[in-house]
Amino acid sequence: MTRHLPTPTPTPALDPTPGLPPTPSQTIGPFFGFALPHPAGGDVAPPNHPDAFTLYGTVLDGAGRPVPDAVVETWQAAPDGSLDGAPGSLPRNEVDGGHRGRNGIDFTGFGRSSTDAAGHWSVRTLPPPADRPYLAVCVFARGLTHHLFTRAYLVDPGPGDALLDGLDTARRETLITRPGVDGTHRFDIHLQGEKETVFLDFAQR
Repeated sequence: MTRHLPTPTPTPALDPTPGLPPTPSQTIGPFFGFALPHPAGGDVAPPNHPDAFTLYGTVLDGAGRPVPDAVVETWQAAPDGSLDGAPGSLPRNEVDGGHRGRNGIDFTGFGRSSTDAAGHWSVRTLPPPADRPYLAVCVFARGLTHHLFTRAYLVDPGPGDALLDGLDTARRETLITRPGVDGTHRFDIHLQGEKETVFLDFAQR
């Protein structure tokens, strides 16, 4: 005996309402301002240190708009070239679980700055050694499933830098800071677009 199954009714095609844009996909955050920032996170150099300078800039999206809820982390060698940092200069407060802030003496080489409503960030730090004239930079921002890594060179070291030598002139310039007359250095971070900053891809082994 042969059984005849009913012919399935085709599902009608979806007819999106004209004039309404599609719903955007879910993004990461924004929540970085709640958990990551800590007191004096951008004050890497000890207070009143004569060699301290400020590295600052703006985090911008692909349309050139400021990103108001990003976090920028920096890590660098100490002026003497050491990479050990100073553990314990950002200890936890045993009472409320928060950070007690820096001790004002040790140089950790690590900074963390939240962007403000205009996308601005800054760290106050000490110059890295001449043979490594850059700060490693890490960016957390809305929509990023993985944070981004780049470098901020205080000076163009010229030929011999493995990273810069592999870039054309326009891309190379996205990694060079702009010095100010007051000893500051500006480093804007473009997440996308024509001026996109060069970001590094670290392969896992």
